[in-house]
Amino acid sequence: MFISGQEIIIILIIVLLLFGADRLPEIVRTMGKGVREVRKATDEIKKEFEESARDLKKDLNDVADSVNKDMREVTDTVRRDFDDAASSVSDEINDTARGINKRIK
Repeated sequence: MFISGQEIIIILIIVLLLFGADRLPEIVRTMGKGVREVRKATDEIKKEFEESARDLKKDLNDVADSVNKDMREVTDTVRRDFDDAASSVSDEINDTARGINKRIK
């Protein structure tokens, strides 16, 4: 929520009427310091949030990389086991076929 220029002028007139012209500069200075402190705190919170988000993203990427690596290892192992089993079955079929061919001849 931001205050428009007209609202600031109305607030200054009310402050002038309530506290007088001699205290107005002091009040405006105090308000300015307050606004700066709020901005500073907001910037710090934003910076911390961005750093946390950056760290979280890095952690998530590390986990995803680890999962992908594990999946590749499992896939490679299953593929090797399947290829070995298929090769054994193929060898058995070929041996059986050769045996049958020898008997037929």
